[in-house]
Amino acid sequence: MLKGYGAVILDGAWLTLQLALSSMALAIVLGLIGVSLRLSPVRWLAWMGDLYSTVIRGIPDLVLILLIFYGGQDLLNRVAPMLGYDDYIDLNPLAAGIGTLGFIFGAYLSETFRGAFMAIPKGQAEAGMAYGMSSFQVFFRVLVPQMIRLAIPGFTNNWLVLMKATALVSLLGLQDMTYLAKQAGAAARGDIDRKSTRLNS
Repeated sequence: MLKGYGAVILDGAWLTLQLALSSMALAIVLGLIGVSLRLSPVRWLAWMGDLYSTVIRGIPDLVLILLIFYGGQDLLNRVAPMLGYDDYIDLNPLAAGIGTLGFIFGAYLSETFRGAFMAIPKGQAEAGMAYGMSSFQVFFRVLVPQMIRLAIPGFTNNWLVLMKATALVSLLGLQDMTYLAKQAGAAARGDIDRKSTRLNS
């Protein structure tokens, strides 16, 4: 049925899983940075975090993927000669996919984390400070464990959406499960068309 593409599609599925896990790891880091900016008492830092979250979530994923991959590659090749590097820079589709999806879903996770942090009663932090903890200790020992528990439902939802969004990276030439399944389908259709032509002739 798969015309010998079964093993290849399994390899593509493994690559898709690697892409999703790596992108989510990057998204978690960017999401934590984003929520730190948004909750910062420094006004311009909070504005930067709000800008990142609002703008990135408002642009379609496909547009951002194409913009960052092709636009970023063009920008690198324009800037590199100015820095003395004359060779053409060709971005790796996997690295570009991880970076792009991580950047996009970092904005979504920053909102998920912000909602979780805001759901924690303020008395929790005040109790930690009264106990003699530093702000750093209060954040990582008191707030973060509670935030993780509250963020799990939103985090799971973002993971499922990210898994579906990995299919968009096949447009960059990455031979993931979607890309290889499309090739297998095209090969199967070609065989059916050839058999139909022979039968009709």
